[in-house]
Amino acid sequence: MGRQSLNEPTEVEARFDADGRVQVRSFTWQGRRWPVISQGRQWTDESGRRHTLVMTVRERVYELAYAAETGWRIVMASEDRLAA
Repeated sequence: MGRQSLNEPTEVEARFDADGRVQVRSFTWQGRRWPVISQGRQWTDESGRRHTLVMTVRERVYELAYAAETGWRIVMASEDRLAA
């Protein structure tokens, strides 16, 4: 299936640490709750949105973005399994 560029609102269970890092626990997409098993890179884009790469239990990678004005959004979904 490859990567899907998205811009869909989502519900996210996360914690914002004092140092500004985000710890995502799970998110909801296509009516299903996806537990996050690991997290990758985090960055802030030029518009101030905070991006976080996460991996689900099915070893799929998703890019989530947070902005105070719009809340959480799924920006990218990679439905391919990561190669070992």
